[in-house]
Parts: sequence; structure tokens; C-alpha cells
Amino acid sequence: MTHDPKDACRAQVQIPSDLLGLVEQLAETCHEIWSRQRLEDGWRYGPRRDDDKKEHPGLVPYQDLAESEKEYDRQIALGIIKTILAWGYRLESPPRPGPPGNSGKHD
Repeated sequence: MTHDPKDACRAQVQIPSDLLGLVEQLAETCHEIWSRQRLEDGWRYGPRRDDDKKEHPGLVPYQDLAESEKEYDRQIALGIIKTILAWGYRLESPPRPGPPGNSGKHD
């Protein structure tokens, strides 16, 4: 059975609040993957995009991106999460560790 991502993206999927941090983490990861691929393809940082010189202003760490560029990556991440949830998969936050020195075991 195949799924059409366009249908999933149109679905009114609500992201659980405990997963909102995942959006930012995935956005940063998307940018890192994009940057790494560009660098491997011979691109480098430049103040303006220049395809002939293979220069791009977005080849900076995620935290140094303009907010508009971060928002672009966030929308991609949000779309991925919504698609996964619309297809019926579950995403759960990892369990939080207990207090230091408490392994949860009883002696």
C-alpha cells in the first residue's frame, strides 16, 4: 500500500506539544544535511547565491541562519512529522532520566 504525502500534508494532524522540540531538532538536521551535501559538491559560503562560483549565503551553522531560512527548514520538519503521524505511525518523546543516583532499582 502506498501513501501520497500530499494527502498526509493536507490532513489536519495536530503535533503533540511534547514533540514540538523535535521540529527544531529536525530543522537543524535538515540544514546540516543540506549544507554537508553542498560542501561535498564543491560549494562554499558567499554573501550572495552564485551558481557559477558555487557560493551560497546559507552555508553557515543553523544558529547563524536568518530566521526566515530557519522557518523554511521548520516547515519541512513539520511536514515530515505530520506525514509520519498521518500515516499512522507513533512518535513518542524519550523517557526523561530520573534524579541523579536513582537507577530505579530497589536494593
